[in-house]
Amino acid sequence: MSREQEKTYTITRVLNHNVVLVEEPGSRQEIVLFGKGIGFSTKPGNIIPAHDHRVEKRFRLENESHQKQYQTLLSQVDPAVVGIAEEIIALIATEITPQLNEHVHVALPDHIQFAIYRLNNGMEIVNPFLFEIQTLYAKEYALAKRAADMIKKAFALDIPDSEIGFLALHIHSAISYVPVKKAVQFTNIISELVNIIEQRTGKTIERSTVDYVRLITHLRFAVERIRQQKSIINPLLDRVKTTIPEAYELASELASYISSRLEVTVPEDEVGYMALHVYRLSQQS
Repeated sequence: MSREQEKTYTITRVLNHNVVLVEEPGSRQEIVLFGKGIGFSTKPGNIIPAHDHRVEKRFRLENESHQKQYQTLLSQVDPAVVGIAEEIIALIATEITPQLNEHVHVALPDHIQFAIYRLNNGMEIVNPFLFEIQTLYAKEYALAKRAADMIKKAFALDIPDSEIGFLALHIHSAISYVPVKKAVQFTNIISELVNIIEQRTGKTIERSTVDYVRLITHLRFAVERIRQQKSIINPLLDRVKTTIPEAYELASELASYISSRLEVTVPEDEVGYMALHVYRLSQQS
């Protein structure tokens, strides 16, 4: 038998039937074990072999600050909430990538606890960026709907679409290593850019159309390049300036807004590409 097979975990906390916290031998650090039924009929002090066939996922917080935050969380958040959050994290690791930002173990249960509090107290959850989230992060939103079903089943609560949108942002943060606050800022910028285009053109862009999806997908990648200060070359720049000056003027306004929000300079080549998309949108019936 190998050393890994010989190793055993000691249960320190049972969060639910599928999630337990354990202590490794020779270490005082707790790690999360996820597996169907792994917490059923168990209690602190029980032993779980490392090769137990029920163990599907192991999560260890390597960052010392995250370890401390997680311990604080465990004393303040309902264990059932932490348990369902860990089940959702295991789902993300299985469906998208196991390489997750470990801060999700702190941020997600904290968010879910507050969302449950608001829903239980009849407080409306408003998400002004829902359309943008559904389009920009379609994969994350699809998984967030499954997460919402898990929360609904565990706590007998109907989860509104607005909250599913916020769960999607947490999933995006976990897989992209972009803080939720930054993801919200990013989504807000895209939403405001669309608003500026609508105001200046006097045309409402239907959120369910291909035109809308195409526009904000382009804006997403443009803003991301600008944020990362990645340069591109636009061979049509001079022609854009002379042939569609009104579109270029509007694109310049969009660039000024992006520049003010991200505190970076927007290259002219990028402005030229935005002008092309603005012009194409204006030609749609």
